[in-house]
Amino acid sequence: MTLLVVGANHTSAPLDLLEALAAASPRDLAAGALASPHVAESLVVSTCNRVEIYAEVDRFHAAVDDLAAVLAKGAGRPSPDVMPLCYVHYDERAAQHLFEVGAGLNSMVVGEQQILGQIRAALSQAQESGTAGRELNEVAQAALRTGKRVRTETGLDRAGANVVTVAYADAFERLASCGGPAPEAARLVVIGAGALSGLAVAHAARLGVGDVTVTSRTTDSAARLADSYDARSAPLRELPHLLRAADMAVFCTGAVGTIVDRGDVEAVMSDRDGPLVLVDLALPHDTDPACSAVPGVERVDLVALAERPEAHADRSDSVAAAQIVTDELRDYFAVRAARAVEPVLVSLRGRATAVVDAELERLRERLPGLSAEDWATIEQGLRRTVNTLMHTPTVRIKQLAADPDGQRYADALNSLFDLSVDLVDSVITPREPQATEEES
Repeated sequence: MTLLVVGANHTSAPLDLLEALAAASPRDLAAGALASPHVAESLVVSTCNRVEIYAEVDRFHAAVDDLAAVLAKGAGRPSPDVMPLCYVHYDERAAQHLFEVGAGLNSMVVGEQQILGQIRAALSQAQESGTAGRELNEVAQAALRTGKRVRTETGLDRAGANVVTVAYADAFERLASCGGPAPEAARLVVIGAGALSGLAVAHAARLGVGDVTVTSRTTDSAARLADSYDARSAPLRELPHLLRAADMAVFCTGAVGTIVDRGDVEAVMSDRDGPLVLVDLALPHDTDPACSAVPGVERVDLVALAERPEAHADRSDSVAAAQIVTDELRDYFAVRAARAVEPVLVSLRGRATAVVDAELERLRERLPGLSAEDWATIEQGLRRTVNTLMHTPTVRIKQLAADPDGQRYADALNSLFDLSVDLVDSVITPREPQATEEES
């Protein structure tokens, strides 16, 4: 079995496809992937700028077709329309991709802080649903460890940049250019009460925005979030009134379909003065893109944020983070290779033990007069000698297991120690050749 990822993100696919994919349930996508006869484990990472299916598979091309079909079904589109907008990574490149995602190198806002929590949540959901097993658990845990190192040892997220902070920078610049108030005098409405909404309210507090209202379909959640930051809460039915009084509205509900269209915004603007900035961080989007055509309205969305300079990291930090990814990837595959040859090592130890046992039995027949103490000394010496002789082959097997030319070492093991050919081949024989990106 080998790791495969098929996915789409902000660099490979247009926003409308990402929105369609984001509307699909990660649990359904993972279950759909696991329904393939070529998939043993599956895990889905779904964020505001990516939807990816990671899977342990036994065949490359067949599994790619199956996972692409799952994504297409989730998006409600034909596979031929979806596949060209997806990327495919296999084996080491798939693990590297997940490590880069965990490090924040693959995000719309490089170094974003939320991705580790999103990977952790994806893994937890896959474990609870029973779609992730040992292999996906280990590679995801390694990606989480990589992300933690990057955040500890580099300045990639030194500024604390995330989608919300970049969005606020853009939005307040637009508000000021239209003659709107500074942050401390602005009236802000946050629509939604989830994790992203929490970031929006928290960052508004850091900016000193004194007038913040939280509204959501779930009034209790909105009230709890508002109380945490000395803000107000209101039921969602009051949204038109709230927009009339606001300078800025941040949308992050995660609802399927828009909750505010152009007609709604035109009605709001006909009954108020001053500019209104709509910040749409939802995927799928909460506001109709046509809202930006209404006079006095500025609309900020995920596409616009990707162009902001804050979304890009300092080169030295990116290089340092990439080196950490490389180091962690090497260590991960070394551990995996060592674990893979454990059956061979068990077989070697078993063979050595059998040889010692046979020799001891032969000596007992030839030397019946030795005392129990003498036999203990002889047995201890024999076993210590064999263990010493086995040490170097054991270490070397672990080192050579990851070598691309592993078959030569499999043949050597079989010849030297008369091991089971089937056992050695099943552990060390190279897996199905990796596909190039062109073949993908």
